[in-house]
Amino acid sequence: MVHGYLEHFLKNKANIYSAGIETHGLNPRAVSIMKEDGIDISHHTSNHVNEYLGIPFDYIITVCDHAYEHCPYIPGNALRIHHSFPDPAKATGSEEQIMEAFRSVRNDIRKFCDEFSKNFN
Repeated sequence: MVHGYLEHFLKNKANIYSAGIETHGLNPRAVSIMKEDGIDISHHTSNHVNEYLGIPFDYIITVCDHAYEHCPYIPGNALRIHHSFPDPAKATGSEEQIMEAFRSVRNDIRKFCDEFSKNFN
């Protein structure tokens, strides 16, 4: 979701890469909830951070504590930013309760990405 919003807010000002310390594929609920907000992430992929170790990043943003604590060292002078969001994929309850968890996290991510984009150099 962060990737989708950063592409949306930054337009062509930056190359956005998205990766994790594990790959799980796209979550269909995340795709659906982003579509509700007009952002299509259906073409995104689930990549491992090791695929990008040779790229000289300006920023490295981690969005969950597990990734922050276990992310491999990436050499360079990138500004590292951490903001932990709850993982909506771990939400339980009825389908509507789960989707509401996704919406809540999506809205928080949107605010974070909007603010980041406004301060982007």
